[in-house]
Amino acid sequence: MISRRRFMLGTAALAGSALTPAAIRAASAAEPLPELRAAPGVAQLLPADSFGPTKVWAYNGATPGEAIRVKAGERVRRSLVNDLPQSTAVHWHGIRIDNAMDGAAGLTQDAVPAGARFDYDFVAPDAGTFWYHSHDRSWEQMARGLSGPLIVEEPEPWRGADRELTLFIDDWRLTKDGSFDEDSLGSLMDWGHGGRIGNVVTVNGTVGPELPVRAGERIRLRLINGANARILGVSLEGFAPRLIAVDGHPVAPRGLKDDVVVLAPAQRADVVVDCQAEPGARVPIKVYADRAWIDAADLVYDDQAALPAKPGDIQPLAETMRHALDMDKALDVRLDMSGGAMGSMERAMVGGRERGFEELVKLRRVWAFNGVAGDMDEPLFRASAGQTVKLTIFNDTRWPHAMHLHGHHFKVLTRDGKADPNGDWRDTVLNAPMETIEVALEASNPGKWLLHCHMLEHQVAGMKTWFEVA
Repeated sequence: MISRRRFMLGTAALAGSALTPAAIRAASAAEPLPELRAAPGVAQLLPADSFGPTKVWAYNGATPGEAIRVKAGERVRRSLVNDLPQSTAVHWHGIRIDNAMDGAAGLTQDAVPAGARFDYDFVAPDAGTFWYHSHDRSWEQMARGLSGPLIVEEPEPWRGADRELTLFIDDWRLTKDGSFDEDSLGSLMDWGHGGRIGNVVTVNGTVGPELPVRAGERIRLRLINGANARILGVSLEGFAPRLIAVDGHPVAPRGLKDDVVVLAPAQRADVVVDCQAEPGARVPIKVYADRAWIDAADLVYDDQAALPAKPGDIQPLAETMRHALDMDKALDVRLDMSGGAMGSMERAMVGGRERGFEELVKLRRVWAFNGVAGDMDEPLFRASAGQTVKLTIFNDTRWPHAMHLHGHHFKVLTRDGKADPNGDWRDTVLNAPMETIEVALEASNPGKWLLHCHMLEHQVAGMKTWFEVA
């Protein structure tokens, strides 16, 4: 069947009314955007033979939300429909995005009220593994399930693997009957310690999924840590893993220490694995959680004969992000973290005046950047477009922090004065307690951009600031 609109366009062309590229673009823009509906729902997180569905918040009825897939240079177009009982917004994590589309409620847009909608329409310029998630009350909304993968494919298909699998790893805090633990939301204990750590780990929205594979396959695993605060160790022992990208940015293929990928909240890794077991085998992918390795998912081999062995070398991914760093003319910026349980912070600024720690606790502002506990009145720095910025971050706390920069990627230069052995480009870096790291970025994307800890409870309790690129 052909739509009336397409029929009319076709007959107009036959009549000699040529459609110019501008007219085609205008016609495309007039098409309604696909909906991304945020709403309460249910999900079968736990085994159905033991537990019923859990009440969650979901995008289009699923958690994680559908995998949005486009090619580099194509547009992502979604109309956010807010059917939640509170406001929300969507952040497209890791994308070098137009500032107005970044989804940082309170900075780049107003939060979308309950019952309203907001249209997101932007180009995804770079190939890689990214994701999308709530960025309004994210400490609650992400804990309830509002996140999903965003996969930007290479302009030309990458031939380095037979196929790919996305593993979206999350954790949930559930009660003994499998219900979402609402009573612990907003716990000051979580906010002042390591963040909200769940007691159930899911892969692609369920506990212990079975992922069918064939002996001899080479698979590209796209790993995403969608947890609020949990640092994940993902063991790929027995698969000869090779890392090919971090945070959507290609790296020269390399092995992994102990065959383990470490992912801070919000980090991603693309890893090539070889399915080396015999037909009919079952091999677990393990995740380190609660001081023990648990089987997070099983690769289940079918009974077909093994495919031919692959050569050992891995084809690198093509570089799509271009960066220009001029360290001789870099703007030097320093960010000192303080606060949290067992920390040394005694005072910090809130609302334009200095507060003692007891008052900060009452205000639920228990972390600070450069002595400011979450106020957003002034930026951390302002930079001219194209300017190199060297950012030195000192973690003067007893807790690790996953520092995330919006709208840009940065190069990790040093850790505690020693050159980082890999010098990877990232959008989120894990900063250990009492560690100093140096990163550099090209301030190439105009607008106001957030810089915050992606342990989401730390963010809401004071670990956020912003910078401006003119």
